[in-house]
Amino acid sequence: MTLRTGRLRTALTVFAAWSALAGAALVGAAPASGVPTGGAPVFSRIAPGVRYTEFDIPAAKGVAHAHVLSVDLGNPKVSVDLLHPGVVAARATVSRLTDAQGAVAGVNGDFFNITETQHPGVEATGASVGPAVAGGHTFKAAVPNGQRFGPALPPGTSTEDVLGVGTDHRARLDSLALDGSVQTTGARLPLGGLNQYALPVNSVGAFTSDWGQVSRVRATCGTDTDRAAPCSTDTYEVTVQDGRVVSSADTPGSGTIASDTTLLVGREAGAQQLRKLSVGERVVVRHRLVAAASKTPYRFAIGGYPVLRGGQPLAGLDTVTAAVRTAAGISDGGNRLLLLALDGAPEFRSGLTIAEVADAMEQLGAVDAFSLDGGGSTTLAAREPGSTTATVRNHPSGGAERPVPNGIGVFSRA
Repeated sequence: MTLRTGRLRTALTVFAAWSALAGAALVGAAPASGVPTGGAPVFSRIAPGVRYTEFDIPAAKGVAHAHVLSVDLGNPKVSVDLLHPGVVAARATVSRLTDAQGAVAGVNGDFFNITETQHPGVEATGASVGPAVAGGHTFKAAVPNGQRFGPALPPGTSTEDVLGVGTDHRARLDSLALDGSVQTTGARLPLGGLNQYALPVNSVGAFTSDWGQVSRVRATCGTDTDRAAPCSTDTYEVTVQDGRVVSSADTPGSGTIASDTTLLVGREAGAQQLRKLSVGERVVVRHRLVAAASKTPYRFAIGGYPVLRGGQPLAGLDTVTAAVRTAAGISDGGNRLLLLALDGAPEFRSGLTIAEVADAMEQLGAVDAFSLDGGGSTTLAAREPGSTTATVRNHPSGGAERPVPNGIGVFSRA
């Protein structure tokens, strides 16, 4: 996208300058519909170090309307973390998650298993695609690339890509790979998944209390390269409680998983390995997420895919398909996080292409940027100062908030 002169250039320039001035005096928020009077963006303080604005973006297929949060991670009273409904396989609206976790603002997060029309009779899990870390706790790992929902990944990216904030309070892009094993009396098996709606072919995956109550059958459907491929006919599930096998079944089940229990689900070769286990046998399951770049542990991480690195758009970004989008940008050496959600009102629904999102985030001052789920999922909610409830600032394109599995929550201790 070639950003035009006039309103957009003014808005982005003013926003970038304003975003860096954490102590600037700000006026009230602009209404969620329409452009601020005079074409310049109108800013509001959600909390100390957290600010909101909105403005138009002229684009190739029509005008888009952006809602943006600027989050000063250098402020010791400001933090971000994963919004989630308590378990991986569940969904709730962004405004509900924001209120339930005491956040002052939030946006929707990762792409997710929204439907199972390709596997009739199989329950959609609602679980997200990529890794998820909340409060330093690992919730899940990434599904295989071919099993993801969402637009095609840019070349060189994968479902393991994350936007994260480390224990140093700085935001960064990275990737998180699962490193795990199942140690039995006679063998040590690699762990192929953790609380995932799709497991690699021939693998064994672990499901913990973080998964939720939803059926685990979906984990054995599709292949590493084809989400629509039939479900496996060779599956096995083993229940491990307090480190010992207590039961098994030929088909993955459903229901609440106790905190002292791990369910091992195998498909193909993985199922054949699990059949060798006997009731009472000792089993040790280990798992962790390993970062490709950062040596700083992550307190928060969420899946999606990068669109901007080091100030340069990734090669191969889509320049054709425009849609309502959600994105996150990183600036000031990881000390500032920019959260963007486009408006889904009819007059703005043409949206932006991914290439245009990368360009817009760069103009906002981001050095790195990350695409999150869009379309009907795109939501930005924020509290007014003094309020205890968040209001949705954009218009979701489906006419109402869509329940989502996770999001990025902004928290203030001021």
